[in-house]
Amino acid sequence: MHAYDVVVIGSGPAGEGAAMMAAKNHRRVALVERYREVGGGCTHWGTIPSKALRQAVTRLTAIRRDPLLREITADLRVSYPQLLRAKDQVVDAQVASRQRFYERNKVPVFRGDARFVDANTLSVDREGAAVTLRAEHFVIATGSRPYHPPELDFTHPRIRDSDSILSYPDHPFSITIYGAGVIGCEYASIFVNLGSKVTLVNTQDRLLSFLDDEIAEALSYHLREQGCMIRHNEQYDHVEAREHDVLLHLKSGRKIKSDVLLWANGRTGNTDGLGIEALGIQINSRGQIAVDSHYQTAVPNIYAVGDVIGPPALASAGYVQGQFAVQHLIGGLDGPQRLDLIPSGIYTLPEISSVGQTERQLREAKIPYEVGYAQFKSLARAQMTHETSGMLKLLFHTETLQVLGVHCFGDRASEIVHIGQTVMASRDLNNLRYFIDTTFNYPTMAEAYRVAAHNGLNRLA
Repeated sequence: MHAYDVVVIGSGPAGEGAAMMAAKNHRRVALVERYREVGGGCTHWGTIPSKALRQAVTRLTAIRRDPLLREITADLRVSYPQLLRAKDQVVDAQVASRQRFYERNKVPVFRGDARFVDANTLSVDREGAAVTLRAEHFVIATGSRPYHPPELDFTHPRIRDSDSILSYPDHPFSITIYGAGVIGCEYASIFVNLGSKVTLVNTQDRLLSFLDDEIAEALSYHLREQGCMIRHNEQYDHVEAREHDVLLHLKSGRKIKSDVLLWANGRTGNTDGLGIEALGIQINSRGQIAVDSHYQTAVPNIYAVGDVIGPPALASAGYVQGQFAVQHLIGGLDGPQRLDLIPSGIYTLPEISSVGQTERQLREAKIPYEVGYAQFKSLARAQMTHETSGMLKLLFHTETLQVLGVHCFGDRASEIVHIGQTVMASRDLNNLRYFIDTTFNYPTMAEAYRVAAHNGLNRLA
C-alpha cells in the first residue's frame, strides 16, 4: 500500500495541472494513468493531433495561395494519410515533455485502471495485478471520449468518431460530418481544404450559437465559400453502412451519401469503472460528474476537473481547473474561480477566438455598448502573409469605455485574443483608450487593436 497527500487520476491537461500544483506545494502526490503514455486524450487523440493536422493543412493551402509558389507547386498532391504522419512527431515530442514534468517533480505514475474502494482508497489494476493507493484527497481528471449512439456500428471502417478519424487510411473523396459543434466545424474546415466534398449536418439553426452572432455568420460564410455544404436543423434517423460508401438517413427524409461518416455529436465523461456511484457521487446520462464552484464532488475530499465535469471542456480551462482544485484542497483559496475571462479557441480555417461577452448578452443585460472593428484586409502584416480574411471586434461600454468583449476571426486569432484578455483582466488598464495610447510593433497583427479602438471611438456620439 502506498500513501499520499493527493492522488490524481488522469494525465491530460486537467490532471497535469493538479499534479504539478500539488508537487510545487510540496505535497506527496501520485498520478494514475490508464494508458502506456502520459498526456491523456488531449495529447493522443484530441487537441494536439487534430491541431497538428490542421497546421499541416494550413501550410499546404498557404503554399497553394502564395503567388511566388503557386506555379512551382501546381502539381503538388498530398493525401490525408501523408498529412496524418506529420502529427506523429508533435505527439511524440509532447509525450516526452510531459513525462519529464513528472520525473523532474518526483511524481510517480501508476499505470492501470483506477477504482475507488472507499473515499480514501484507490485500487489500480494493471493486467490483473492491483496496487492500493491511500490519500487524503483525490482529483478525478479522467477526461471524456466521443459519444457513441448504441445503434451505430463504430467497428465499420466507414463510420468514424473524432478519435478514430485520425487513423482513417484513405483520402476521402467525400465525407459527411454529423454534429456542427467545435469539433465538427474544425474537421469540416480541415477536410474541405484538403479538397474533399464535405457535408456538415447541424442539429441547430445556426453554427456555434455560443459565439458572437457576427463571428458565427463569418464562419458559415467562409465554410461555404471553401466548398462545404451546411445542412441546418437536421436530425439523424439511421445510418446505412455499405461496402463502398455510407448513407446517412435524416428525419427530414434527406439521404446523404459519402465515403465516410464522421460522428461528432457530443462527448461522454470517462467515469465508467471508477466506482464513485457507491460513494454517493452522482453521474449524469453523459457520464459527467457534478461539482461545486471549488470543483468538489458530493464527497468533499474528492474533486473532479476537466472534461469529465462538462463545459467548457477546453484543454486550457482544464489545466487551470486542476490547479485551482489543488489550491483549494490545500487551503490556499477561499473564493470560487473566475470563469468569465477564459478565452475560447476554435481552430477552423480561419480560426476563431473570443473572450468576454457577446453582443446578444450585452443587449439582454441592457448594458450600453458600442463596437470597434479592424478588418484584417487593411493591415499591412495580413497583406504580406496573404491572410486578409477576418476581423477583430471590440465591444466596450459607451460611458466608461471598459472593454466588455473581444472577438476575433482570422489568422492567429487564438494568439491575438490574449492582448484583449490581459487588458480586460486588469482593473487599471481596462479602457478602450489603452489600445490607442500603447505603441504596437509595425507591421503586426496586434495593431488591429489600435485600429479597432479608433473605429469604436469614432462611433460614439
